[in-house]
Amino acid sequence: MFRFTITHKAKNCPARTGVIETNHGFIETPAFVAVASSASVKTLSPQEITKSGTQIFFINTFHLHLRPGENIIKKFGGIHKFINWDGPIISDSGGFQIFSLSRDKEKNLVKIYEDHVELRSPWDGSKHFLTPQKSISIQKSLGADIIICLDDCTPYPVQYKTAKISLERTHRWAILSLEAYKKQKSTQALYGVVQGSVFESLRKKSAKFISSLPFCGIAIGGVSVGESKEQMKKVLEWVIPLLPENKPRHLLGVGEIDDIFTLVQKGVDTFDCVMPTRLGRMGHILIKEYKSKKFSYDITKIPYATDKRPLDPLCKCWVCKKFSRGYINHLFRTKELLGYRLATYHNLYFVNSLVKKIREAIKGDRLEKLKEEWLGEE
Repeated sequence: MFRFTITHKAKNCPARTGVIETNHGFIETPAFVAVASSASVKTLSPQEITKSGTQIFFINTFHLHLRPGENIIKKFGGIHKFINWDGPIISDSGGFQIFSLSRDKEKNLVKIYEDHVELRSPWDGSKHFLTPQKSISIQKSLGADIIICLDDCTPYPVQYKTAKISLERTHRWAILSLEAYKKQKSTQALYGVVQGSVFESLRKKSAKFISSLPFCGIAIGGVSVGESKEQMKKVLEWVIPLLPENKPRHLLGVGEIDDIFTLVQKGVDTFDCVMPTRLGRMGHILIKEYKSKKFSYDITKIPYATDKRPLDPLCKCWVCKKFSRGYINHLFRTKELLGYRLATYHNLYFVNSLVKKIREAIKGDRLEKLKEEWLGEE
């Protein structure tokens, strides 16, 4: 089961609210997608993820293929039963791992060919082969509600010729992914991926091509690989007007606080980012500072050792209701695991609360006002 319904459109920009219906429940959009690469949002249980306001999270196909293996997860009845989570899950294709592992030129972990990719495990060096068809097969066994076809993500900066060759490969792989998906008669929803780096002609070409195919939704990739925020904004301006109005749009790998307002205003429905959870494990606490417009501070700094205030006086999460900055400072300085958990939970709650406010602002035609309140912009 998969259905996307638009519930409200903003008057002054392409922002919209909607509902994505999946085999494991509903997603109110716009929605933040937490990242759980190895089927775990680090330090948190699935129950805590739910309590944080998270509606859906991202699992990493390549990592789970290596450990524990899709066949083991399939024996448990799929990823939902394996981790005891009854909400929606989205799995990637392995495309971003091709990109990220290829950056390590010394280890030579990736070789890209026309019909497949050869990857070496970053853990034991074992050789693995990934094709568009195999990616679909692995994701089928994992059992996520939304799956993504294999794409070729280019680094930044990149020459136009290289980006063009990569884009053509992505389009060929999209067709092969669709063919494999249709043969499996899956109830999962398959998203196509728009690529093209920072080149307007390539981005528009990709948007038109992927939109012409019978995907359930569209993912926009290659926008968190080193380009500037202004370039990311331009990519959205080129691509989104060419996408089908009735299909959900997912932005891959973007979700910093200021980015959230930009991507929502451009018409993105869902987006994933490691930022809140990764920052939490580093001791960086998300907070809304109305005067400085800063969105995080380092709880490990010495001045917070005697601070009796909660992490964020305005936050309603259970961490902020029960614990002081001084205690959490102590946990980080003594490397107690509880500190990572508390900071991660708060950060996830913080982002989900902001996105909920954004949904409400869109419905009330107050998005510009909310953005100005947070960013000081009109």
